[in-house]
Amino acid sequence: MALNVDGGGKEELKTQFITREGTYRLMTLSEYSRPNRVGYTNMQGSTSVRVSFVTLPDPNGCGDRICFNIGRELYVYIYKGVKKAADLTKPVDKKMYKGTSPTCHDFNITNMSSESVSLLVGFSTGQIQLIDPIKKELSKLYNEERLIDKSKVTCIRWIPGSANLFLVSHSSGQLYLYNEELPCGTSPPHYQPFKQGEHYAVHTCKTKSTRNPLYRWVIGNEGVSINEFAFSPCGDYLAVVSQDGFLRVFHYDTMEPVGSARSYFGGFLCVCWSPDGRYVVVGGEDDLVTVWSFNEKRVVARGQGHHSWVSVVAFDRYTSTIGDISTEWNENSSSDNKVNTCYRLGSVGQDTQLCLWDITDDILKQKPCNRTRNSVISGNGSTSISGKIIQNSVHNKGTSGQLSNSCVDDPMKLIGTNSCPRFDECPILEPLVCKKIAHERLTALVFREDCFVAACQDGYVYTWARPGKMINDNDFVTFS
Repeated sequence: MALNVDGGGKEELKTQFITREGTYRLMTLSEYSRPNRVGYTNMQGSTSVRVSFVTLPDPNGCGDRICFNIGRELYVYIYKGVKKAADLTKPVDKKMYKGTSPTCHDFNITNMSSESVSLLVGFSTGQIQLIDPIKKELSKLYNEERLIDKSKVTCIRWIPGSANLFLVSHSSGQLYLYNEELPCGTSPPHYQPFKQGEHYAVHTCKTKSTRNPLYRWVIGNEGVSINEFAFSPCGDYLAVVSQDGFLRVFHYDTMEPVGSARSYFGGFLCVCWSPDGRYVVVGGEDDLVTVWSFNEKRVVARGQGHHSWVSVVAFDRYTSTIGDISTEWNENSSSDNKVNTCYRLGSVGQDTQLCLWDITDDILKQKPCNRTRNSVISGNGSTSISGKIIQNSVHNKGTSGQLSNSCVDDPMKLIGTNSCPRFDECPILEPLVCKKIAHERLTALVFREDCFVAACQDGYVYTWARPGKMINDNDFVTFS
């Protein structure tokens, strides 16, 4: 790997960069990969490298665990971050699979102890495994015979606050709710309608005894992949992004839709919530970062900085400054008492670049203005954005966040609405930082208190120390 601190060459990677809070530095001693440190040979169609963290109760402050997948392998290590060099010779757990590859995973933070933690793993062939990487005694399989769904697991999450319920999405366009204590049955499940709305339906299993899955959600057109979902910080709402280019937000308990947004081009690939639950950010194949307001049910800003698909978006709650929600929007409040909100957002993409964004109240409250440099009208009445051509529409300029049948059947009708405003109808964000930090496409980004962690498709997981958090200034340029 060619690393260079000051170089700006095409293939040279940054090992440090400066923001308003100081200098971030790459910790080469804290690099995680296969134990033999041989990178994964990236092959077309291979599953993305994902990263999950959990902090177990530990009086000595050594409870951090990291899980990541590479090809057909899964590793769990003690994570030492900026404190100490990574020891790749002693994984907490490692697994190698035949005929399938891990695609996603999630620790259960609700039900854990210093000696036990539940880890869910989804696979490219549809199965789900529940393991305990510490005790190593627990191993349960769900959808083992692929009777529930034969397609790739795209996202898996424990239900917030639950010790045994988890939600799984597939590339088939379906979500399933499981109870880890229940069996799946030995025959294909039969479903009965439970709730239905425009372009979504919820079913329950029709069985004499309760079994998995408890519910099946069909979102959008069946067969169109659900790429990711995320629960709001309060746990009440569920944001889902799909290959059809839609963000759909539901109230989880009532299973009612509350709002939506549409990409400019292609599918949405990733989604996250702001720490206060007021904004949902999505990224995808239009190369943009899109900010959607939960309260206003509309797109309020777009970020333009990536040159290829955006694969991960994540808020940095440790750098964000969030004002009092109850008084922040009150125009009569004293300016001396107001706390200006500034969200720090990070994104990584297939362009191998990390972008950091500062999203402030001033930006989110901007009135639409004409930005001809970002929106070029061609002679046939279409708009060219990042090299993609989108047909303009002057219809369906409604204010509701809900989708009409005509808009879903012809998504281009949403151009110019609150679900997908034109470029001259919402603020355009520019990244605070935009740096090339990998040779392969970036597939993971996690912000932690003393660092952030990024992973790329060559099978390496990198730690970047926050300003003032490095133990040894030489750690980022030496390797022992």
